[in-house]
Amino acid sequence: MAKRNMSPVKVDMPAQDPKVRAKNFEEVTHGYTAEMAKEEAARCLQCKHKPCVNGCPVNVQIPEFIQLITEDDFEGAYQKIIETNVLPAICGRVCPQESQCEALCVRGIKHEPVAIGRLERFVADYHRENVEPEPHNYEQNGHKVAIIGAGPAGLSCAGDLSKLGYDITIFESLSIGGGVLVYGIPEFRLPEEIVRNEIKQLELDGVKLEVNVVIGRTITIDELFDEHGFEAVFIASGAGLPVFLGIPGENSVGVYSANEYLTRSNLMKAFDDCYDTPIRKSKKVAVVGGGNVAMDAARTALRLGAEEVYIVYRRSFDEMPARLEEIHHAEEEGVIFKNLNNPSAIKADENGEVVAMTCIQMELGEPDDSGRRRPIAIEGSEYDIEVDTVIMSIGTNPNPLIKSTTEGLETTSWGGIVVDDNGATSREGIFAGGDAVTGAATVISAAGAGKVAAASIDEYIKSKNA
Repeated sequence: MAKRNMSPVKVDMPAQDPKVRAKNFEEVTHGYTAEMAKEEAARCLQCKHKPCVNGCPVNVQIPEFIQLITEDDFEGAYQKIIETNVLPAICGRVCPQESQCEALCVRGIKHEPVAIGRLERFVADYHRENVEPEPHNYEQNGHKVAIIGAGPAGLSCAGDLSKLGYDITIFESLSIGGGVLVYGIPEFRLPEEIVRNEIKQLELDGVKLEVNVVIGRTITIDELFDEHGFEAVFIASGAGLPVFLGIPGENSVGVYSANEYLTRSNLMKAFDDCYDTPIRKSKKVAVVGGGNVAMDAARTALRLGAEEVYIVYRRSFDEMPARLEEIHHAEEEGVIFKNLNNPSAIKADENGEVVAMTCIQMELGEPDDSGRRRPIAIEGSEYDIEVDTVIMSIGTNPNPLIKSTTEGLETTSWGGIVVDDNGATSREGIFAGGDAVTGAATVISAAGAGKVAAASIDEYIKSKNA
């Protein structure tokens, strides 16, 4: 057995210098070397009760894959992970491990937890760089399932069902698979190549990906059942409908939703001079919001040439929902944080173009329904920030198209699809999960919902054919 490493801190992960990376779209962190991974893996205490596994939405057997790293069996560690998680290279990069598996790590009680996410990334990258992908040749069972959306929930569900022998077709509205993983997360955090590689393995295993298909327009869910012979449908269409504040001036030229801004950069390649992508050449940018998407938008604006970028968030740092790592990276790169501030208006010139954003200062009161302290405006504290671009990153809701074209599908007041604990909707044979149900959430929670739905679909089809 490898000697335990009782260091109180994680092994540092190499990264680009902040001043350099703020001007390019290359991945910020470089990942562990084999020696670094083994050193960090040796910090794991191999607890018998495995508290970290309880914090993982897809139930990765964490101590087991980490032990294999200490034994130099990196491919074995990869195979252990993919028993329950078909997206390890993605999850290793973008999961909020600090609030999930690592939050329950025993080493974290007094010191820093084991760097579970970094180790997962290392193992997945080792496999990609050293093992040629090949099909698993799962035995087919003759049953067809349709999945709507090739984001994390859809891909996770497809992976689990393909292992069980189902004939899977994913219908994706965009021109490539990946969903939010490719349109919403920048290259410097999650390279598109990583997403393509994970999807390639699913396709080798027989999963079919149909792109440029808008369910509700190109084809309806009822037609999938009646004309194409699918026995179940999993809705994993995400939450791509942006939310705005409804303040004066929000329709001015130079106001974007974060989804639109990131899509133009990520999917339409605004960062690449070879593409003539329509996007504003900004000098001073304000991003409204405090989540990971807000950090992504702010850091993207810097890389696209902005000289000043502000994060405007109505609560304090302690209440920010973004990952601590993303906040830290944004600070290092020069993003200016204006916490306890909230926009009240956007000012435009005679041409309708943004010239400033009016903010009002806030203070925190008692906790609201979210458990966070409620922000209260300080009367008479308004002031202007001179900006030419405003990016709204205050949330997204599901697109109502599927609901409006599918009879009997129960939804919430804000458009989320109502499901039971097994992911089943109000319509027989239709299941749903991920952001289409919860609203914007994490990649790993969506993947977890995909796993739950896969198990439920399998049980449903077996019961119908018993």
